[in-house]
Amino acid sequence: MSSGKVRVIGGAWRGRSIKVADVLGLRPTADRTRETLFNCLGQRVDGLTCLDMFAGTGALGFESLSRGAKLVHMIEQSPKAHQSIKENYQLLSQDGVLGELNLMRGDAIHQVANMLEESVDITFIDPPFSQEDLYLKALAQAVRINRKTTGSAIYVEHPKNVVIEQLLKEISKNADLWEIRRTIRSGMAIGSLLAPKAI
Repeated sequence: MSSGKVRVIGGAWRGRSIKVADVLGLRPTADRTRETLFNCLGQRVDGLTCLDMFAGTGALGFESLSRGAKLVHMIEQSPKAHQSIKENYQLLSQDGVLGELNLMRGDAIHQVANMLEESVDITFIDPPFSQEDLYLKALAQAVRINRKTTGSAIYVEHPKNVVIEQLLKEISKNADLWEIRRTIRSGMAIGSLLAPKAI
């Protein structure tokens, strides 16, 4: 694999490359981490609605579309990264459009605040590591908009100094319905996979 690219790990677009925009702080989720994550999610996400709050390269969102998601919301603030996601989607969809992509540009917290409660099945949270204040805000929105049903999940990729259990305690509504089911370690990053407690 050449530098400046990541690949789709599974599903209809398996093996296809995604170009990585040259944007400061852009940190694609590693191939092995995505593979482990989607193994935990059951390989397929058929018919589900996913949200990639800080899309970056769009790798998590494209992986979801490749594996059967019916709708993927991607939000990216950087104009360059946003344009790169759009171009990558055009290239990937030449082999046939799978689910629907709703690509938004702007502040993720503001965009998600306008989404309806329990309108998403899986939320991916992977903001720039340098902006620790985003984790609490993003997680608070995720527990609001996520459904609490079989197949629902919240995935947070974070540095070691961000403690997800502590953030959940700081969220006043719905956070007590979620728990960490799996921890995925990848270099400097930790991936915490949350699921509804009742399931």
